[in-house]
Amino acid sequence: MGDRIAVQAEPTPAKLRGAASGDLVMRKVCMQQWRPTAPRGEYVSTEWSAGYVTDVNYTFGYYGELNPLRCRLPLLTVGRHAPKIENACELGFGQGLSVSIHAAAQPGINWYGTDFNPSQAAFAAEMVRLSGAEAKLYDEAFAEFCNRKDLPDFDFIGLHGIWTWISDQNRHVLVDFIRRKLRPGGVLYISYNTLPGWSSSAPIRHLMKRHADVMGAPGQGVIGQTDAALNFIDQFLALDPLYAKVNPGAVERLKQVKAQDRKYLAHEYMNRDWHPMYFADVENWLGDAKVGFACSAHVLDNLYDLNMTPQQTEFMRDVSDVSLRETIRDFCMNQQFRRDYWVRGVRALIGHEQVAAMREERVVMTVAQADLPTKVRGVIGEATLNDDVYQPLFEILLDHKPHSVLELETHLASKSLHFGQLSSALTILLGLGVITTAAAAQDVSKAKARTLALNKTIARRSLSVGDIAYFASPITGGGITASRFAQLFWLSRQNGGKTAEDWASFAYQVLQGQGQAIIKDGATLQGEDNLTELRAQATHWGAHVLPIWNALGV
Repeated sequence: MGDRIAVQAEPTPAKLRGAASGDLVMRKVCMQQWRPTAPRGEYVSTEWSAGYVTDVNYTFGYYGELNPLRCRLPLLTVGRHAPKIENACELGFGQGLSVSIHAAAQPGINWYGTDFNPSQAAFAAEMVRLSGAEAKLYDEAFAEFCNRKDLPDFDFIGLHGIWTWISDQNRHVLVDFIRRKLRPGGVLYISYNTLPGWSSSAPIRHLMKRHADVMGAPGQGVIGQTDAALNFIDQFLALDPLYAKVNPGAVERLKQVKAQDRKYLAHEYMNRDWHPMYFADVENWLGDAKVGFACSAHVLDNLYDLNMTPQQTEFMRDVSDVSLRETIRDFCMNQQFRRDYWVRGVRALIGHEQVAAMREERVVMTVAQADLPTKVRGVIGEATLNDDVYQPLFEILLDHKPHSVLELETHLASKSLHFGQLSSALTILLGLGVITTAAAAQDVSKAKARTLALNKTIARRSLSVGDIAYFASPITGGGITASRFAQLFWLSRQNGGKTAEDWASFAYQVLQGQGQAIIKDGATLQGEDNLTELRAQATHWGAHVLPIWNALGV
């Protein structure tokens, strides 16, 4: 009997953005895969890892907050100056999918970065090379990279999922680097696990890591150690300790954790260093780098009415200190993960400066009409979007072409709507992923050949695996969701396939060659039932997704 290996979920015909369709997944049903092993007696030093998990690579995620083009609109909507970005750096880029996409899609920005894991750094560098872009990516530790003499000063530095998982020694290195290399007016993006949101669940992580340290076998590997630790904690909590009674949310969180990707869990929970922080503690660290808090990169967090009661909002108005105010907001929201923009020399814009700068920004819609939202959800509940504001906005954006904020303002003015309503609507739509910022027109034409080459590289990978679920867009200057089936349909079209039948047949041949079948409604489809399902998905893709991809230059 062969292994049955689950592969990434695929979207339903009714969804555009790659949402999983309940139980529509792929499963390998052929012979067991052979995996090479290291020669006996070979010793590999892991001291360079600094306590970080290295025996499994990280997942292939794309993070839009690392797109420096995106930071402008959130900064401007809260009245902060947004700089022109020429040099950008991502520290600890993991598999490097974000930096690869940004290097290909942003010809006007010089990209630099490092990730100490050589296999991940090599993968990222190869992706950049195959796209025809240029980016200087290294496999150096922070101390080595941050002291290079050939680095320029940066307008944007990104730290996604790094701060919580490194030592104080490395934090000092990063703070010193930001102080020396971030230009005045430059933007720092940083994300980290936050207190008080982790207060009740941090003990679960402690037990997981402690079990792995003292009970895990060396040959078990971090994935095996993670599974063993989860089983151990599950058995322990079943004994109903007082901790579980006092912290019922932690027990529920464990259930969610057990359902997550094991590679993600290994990197999230099994590193030596793991330090959630209060906002004020992060501010104390970053103060030495001469940066100040500007706004949340998760823009919906900036909207008090969605996340706090009127009484809490009124209470916040009397708190003049930014650090205390943000900390109180985290308590109100029980925030577990912050994504923030900090600026070296935060400069507030006066009214006409803010409006003038926003009018120059361009945005583009990235979803189909069927996926347009009618509500927005926050911590305290949900709010219905006002049709009088949003429907006129949707009317102009549904062509999926870039539009300046000035164009949108002019259109809405004919509906007796004012600029403040437009600004609020754009913030919500950006937060919901309905729109994103658009690149400058002159950069789009330069990026097209590079994003096409990168997308072909990603799509060819989907012939074997579905671990990368994003394409690059020259219009957005960033990534868009692209499921494995969508990539296969697109690749078929690139190879001359003209109809949904062609695209489905191509994908079916790929699945047959891999010994894979579709699971739908809990049952594995047999034979050409797979082709029937693929025809339905290809038809939907051609009618609803492909036109948007064409508009986005994909």
